Amino acid sequence: MEKLLIVDDDLGIQKQLKWSLSDYEVVFAGDRNEAITALRLHEPKVILLDLGLPPDADNASEGLKALQQIQSLAPFTKVIVVTGNDDHQVALDAINMGAYDFYQKPIDADVINVIVTRAFNLAAIEIENREIRELGGVDSGIIGNSAVMDKLRNIVKRIAPTEITALLLGDSGTGKEVIANAIHQQSNRTKKPFIAINCASIPETLLESELFGFEKGAFTGAHKATKGKIEMAQGGTLFLDEIGDMPFNLQAKLLRFLQERVIERIGGRQEIAVDVRVVCATNQDLEQMVADKTFREDLYYRISEIVIPIAPLKDRDVDVIILARYFLLQYAKDYKAKVKGFSDCAINALKKHSWPGNIRELQNKIKSATIMASSAQVTADDLGFIADKDKVDLELNLRVVRERAESKAIEQAFALAHGNMSKTAQMLGVTRPTLYGLVDKHHIKLELDEH
Repeated sequence: MEKLLIVDDDLGIQKQLKWSLSDYEVVFAGDRNEAITALRLHEPKVILLDLGLPPDADNASEGLKALQQIQSLAPFTKVIVVTGNDDHQVALDAINMGAYDFYQKPIDADVINVIVTRAFNLAAIEIENREIRELGGVDSGIIGNSAVMDKLRNIVKRIAPTEITALLLGDSGTGKEVIANAIHQQSNRTKKPFIAINCASIPETLLESELFGFEKGAFTGAHKATKGKIEMAQGGTLFLDEIGDMPFNLQAKLLRFLQERVIERIGGRQEIAVDVRVVCATNQDLEQMVADKTFREDLYYRISEIVIPIAPLKDRDVDVIILARYFLLQYAKDYKAKVKGFSDCAINALKKHSWPGNIRELQNKIKSATIMASSAQVTADDLGFIADKDKVDLELNLRVVRERAESKAIEQAFALAHGNMSKTAQMLGVTRPTLYGLVDKHHIKLELDEH
């Protein structure tokens, strides 16, 4: 059970709150000093703080001092301030000081349960988010805690401030564009554009105009002069993805640009100077292509001043779980889903899968699982792994089984009670506060009808 610190000197209120908040391990404090002592000892994620504390119980001064101390010692703790008067300005002052929410007496068990549960839910999400950021390198854009990703982050950090041309080598879906963008974001060109072009996705007849632009009348349909991607990247970074697919006859023109830093638009006669940082990437073996005469040797050496290999996801140890949690938080926010984590079975499935599609495959699975999950935890079934019996462990976790059974029973009772929460609680043999707590805990979507 989560620990909930309640700071209130009224013994009657203490008993009422303890009864109302029976899903939590309640710790009480009667004044500011006791509250700070309890905070240090128990480190609660959520605190209910009465602003009218002794020795100034008729005013909010002591409560606001307690709030200030709590914020200083435990800035991530969710403090719900409780006020016994109609002075909304005091409550707003508390919110401005960093309180999570406020509640005005008298105590309503249902309402206080919802507020406290939401505070715990938010605290849990923020804790997980901070852990991912600390472990996964989210700030750099290169997420992962494995040795290979630590090395990659170090390489990016070293080369980013330079003008060296980098060649990223890795399988499809390993995040080559993410790495290229990280180089740009840590360079001296961050205020200028990052322009990416996939050489494999554009027909050969159009790639030259996409890269170099064209003058008006250069060909049928060229109604006005148009800049190419190289010009559009002026002052910033140009990312040439899948450069191994660039047509052989276009490679010479690209080489000239890289050497001279000037271009000519199609149909033009004027040389245009362009200042850009170039990063290239491919999933092909360029050295073998050079040997086969399908890729220019001089261009290869020009774009590979430093070669950065990017490991496939299966070789990144625990990174798959860090990435999965990161994507889950991202998609849960995007789709307003209430999923918070993964079941043990899902974690095992994520670890054991070979990930032939690398990060792109993982993203797709997490996105669909976020939408399909029917409980707070994503299961192996939600991820689409349930049919792969040999790759997942049979889920016999009693906590998971109990949560599913509770959710199903609540939904069935709610339907039989025609949407009335009081009747639903009576059928299930629990109090209304307990029922509300279970509904919020399991993220059950119910259309309430109290009439």
